[in-house]
Amino acid sequence: MSTAEVIPGREWLLVNGRNVILDRLDRRQPVLTVGVRAARTVDIAKTAQLTGHHMLWIDLEHSTIPIDTAAQICSACLDLGMVPYFRPPERDYGVIGRMLDGGALGVMAARVETPEEAAEIVAACRFPPHGRRSQIVGLPLFNMRRMPAAQHNDLANRATLVKVLIETERGIRNVERIAAVPGVDLVGIGSNDFTAELGILGDYRHEKVRAAYLSGIAACKKHGKHFIVGGVADLKYQREMWDAGAGLMIQSAIDSELMRDALQDKVSAIAAALG
Repeated sequence: MSTAEVIPGREWLLVNGRNVILDRLDRRQPVLTVGVRAARTVDIAKTAQLTGHHMLWIDLEHSTIPIDTAAQICSACLDLGMVPYFRPPERDYGVIGRMLDGGALGVMAARVETPEEAAEIVAACRFPPHGRRSQIVGLPLFNMRRMPAAQHNDLANRATLVKVLIETERGIRNVERIAAVPGVDLVGIGSNDFTAELGILGDYRHEKVRAAYLSGIAACKKHGKHFIVGGVADLKYQREMWDAGAGLMIQSAIDSELMRDALQDKVSAIAAALG
């Protein structure tokens, strides 16, 4: 492997010249990811790594986590051998740049409806010549090392994942054109928002929803990419989509929901013990 394909101190990160997560998906290996809305310390990264997760994502769209805190958690993930990414609020390009500079290795951009919007996300995440991310020296990705300029941009671009999230009928109508955008690595569907848009909130087995999933799978397959079905807790149904060709990216939990469920179990156990 050439030096252009190795990040010093992070040799695990790039496989065949690109992010290890894409390699796992290509080989139909599961990618376990955990969401963060409640945690405010790097302990969540340590716990995720201990329990076998490959990725951790921070939801800045639906939480009040400060950017500084989110970036510290992402940086800790890198040191633990996990890939950290995040969902910015309203595709905020300022947040995207600061989070990537702070240690995140990917973005999950919500409510993308057109290839033009997808291309804007790509441009915000990639250094020139493949985007317009602002130059910076001393990234957590490189353990704060100063890298030769050309190598710096090339390696950072290879390591950074761009996932666009489709949540509307308009987005599904444009899914093939979105999947074709250079620099888009993953296309996902936010099933909760998508079913809400259709007026059938939570009805993931509705024929329109299933048709959207299959349309996304076919579009991504055509362009050599992976379509990720998100927001569906029913693992049996998820398995049906995986068997149909969806990417094996599995969200095990979101920390706030995990805390709620664990506390409910504790209270139920106490109630049962008290008779």
